[in-house]
Amino acid sequence: MTAKSPRAEVVIVGGGVAALEALIALHDLAPRRVHVTLLAPGPDFVYRPMAISELYFLGARSRHPLARVARDFGADWVPESVTAVDPGAAVVRCASGREYRYDSLIIALGAWPEPAFAHAVTVGHDGADPALHGVLADLELGSLKRLAFVAPSSTSWLLPLYELALLTAADARCMGIFGVQLTVVGPEDRPLALFGPAASAQMEDLLARRRIEFVGASRPDVRPGEVVIGARRIAVDRTLALPLLRGPALGGLPADERGFIPVDVHGRVPGAPGVFAAGDVTSFPIKQGGIAAGQAEAAAQAVVARHGCSLEPEPFRPALRGMLLTGADELYLETAIAGGGGEGAVSRRPLWWPPAKIAARRLAPYLLGVEEAEARSGDPTVDRLPATMRV
Repeated sequence: MTAKSPRAEVVIVGGGVAALEALIALHDLAPRRVHVTLLAPGPDFVYRPMAISELYFLGARSRHPLARVARDFGADWVPESVTAVDPGAAVVRCASGREYRYDSLIIALGAWPEPAFAHAVTVGHDGADPALHGVLADLELGSLKRLAFVAPSSTSWLLPLYELALLTAADARCMGIFGVQLTVVGPEDRPLALFGPAASAQMEDLLARRRIEFVGASRPDVRPGEVVIGARRIAVDRTLALPLLRGPALGGLPADERGFIPVDVHGRVPGAPGVFAAGDVTSFPIKQGGIAAGQAEAAAQAVVARHGCSLEPEPFRPALRGMLLTGADELYLETAIAGGGGEGAVSRRPLWWPPAKIAARRLAPYLLGVEEAEARSGDPTVDRLPATMRV
């Protein structure tokens, strides 16, 4: 703690789901014990799970100014890019040359998408939107008849791939386009296997009804005009692929071969006292918003306990929740992946509240409050935070 203030200085690096979930948790759990500085080049938090639905006019990515979010929870936002951490000196170093001291540090930088295949349109990669719109335009014009949706073998979060295939099939049917060959290729033995047998059975039925072929347990190679899986060659006009993800390999902190930071069940980074990490930046294999939020909650609890809050921090227990847009009813999928999730749950009714794409305990209700306030006022610049959530 500083001489100027009785509150500990907690620095959060990042501006995504894990960063904001940790920010809100720290405010809720110990507003008088910690002061938070959010370091992110900004300027906005972007609700990225709606990127695919945006292509089909089923929703849109919303943007929330980080300065406003930070202020809503009594924190400071500083537009900085962090390049290294010095755990011995308890400082983070930024591209600007500035250093920021911390009593506790939460790294929530996320991961960087990069193309897995040279001859595919990479979904979620910077600059992919025009190419994706071009694919849908070619489909509508009838110049595209064979389309593959491919995941690299190292990718574990595949729900966006199935969503893209299902929405494309629904879009083609809506436009009266028939005879399009759609193929999903991925590493899973069964579709959505991560969510358990019930989800797999439901997805198999959906894919069959939409006439989408599933090719599982595959290590695909994408070439011009074809997807190669062992001895099989699937002729395609276009391939859409999920990206590979890389961690930032932040200087001063341990990282695996792909740049991701190892953590324990409380988000602590080994060999770096006072340093925590949460979300896609960690070496946890599933990169997904709800998982990131759960890790951020565990890290925030460990931080406030470290600074004298009478709380027994709960370890991160991974639970997976996903909302699947199908072009008809949404499907809500849920399973506990710690210690085995059993059958899992599949429902056309929400299994969590609010029923958002990102099932985050604290961030999701906050964003819902923001949206409701803006809808009532018709003005996104109004004081958006519900009174019960203000500092």
